[in-house]
Amino acid sequence: MPHDHHPDVRHDAPRVRHVNQVLGSRMAFPFNDVLHRLEHEGSLEYLRIPTADLSRRRLRVVGTKGTEYLIALPRESVLYDGAVVVIEDTLGAVVRVDEQLWLRLAPATTADALELGYHAGNLHWRVRFDGAQLLVALEGPASAVTARLKPLLDAGRVEVLGEEA
Repeated sequence: MPHDHHPDVRHDAPRVRHVNQVLGSRMAFPFNDVLHRLEHEGSLEYLRIPTADLSRRRLRVVGTKGTEYLIALPRESVLYDGAVVVIEDTLGAVVRVDEQLWLRLAPATTADALELGYHAGNLHWRVRFDGAQLLVALEGPASAVTARLKPLLDAGRVEVLGEEA
C-alpha cells in the first residue's frame, strides 16, 4: 500500500462548501473576467435555484459539478440570478435561477377580480398583474392553484388562460 494513501479517506466523497455571503454580480468587475477564465478552465460551477427559494436565507444546493453548497445568508443578503457566491483561483460558483412559470387567470367581471384577488392574498400567492388578468407564480403543478379556485372556475367567473414563462 502506498504511503500517501490513508484507508479512512474516500477520494470520491462529495465536496461540501459553506456560503455565508453574496460576493457580487457575475457581470461586475472583477468577477466577469475571473469567471470567464474559470469557465474556460472548466472550473465554474452553477447553482440552480428555483425562483420560489430566492427569498430563503438557508438552503442546500448541489452544484452542476456535484459540490454540495450549504447556504446560510445574513438577513440583508438576497440571492439572485448571476450572484457570485464563491470566487477563488481554481473555483467559481454562480447562482442560476430556474425560470419562473406563471398561471394566467382572467376574471369575468370586476367583482370576480376582487374575489380572485382576495383568494390570492389569503393564500399568500406571489402574483403579477397584466391589465385585468392575474398571473400566479407556480410553485408546483398548476392543478394546485386551480383546485383552490374550483368554485370560481366551475361557475365561469374565472378562466384559466394557460401557463407561461
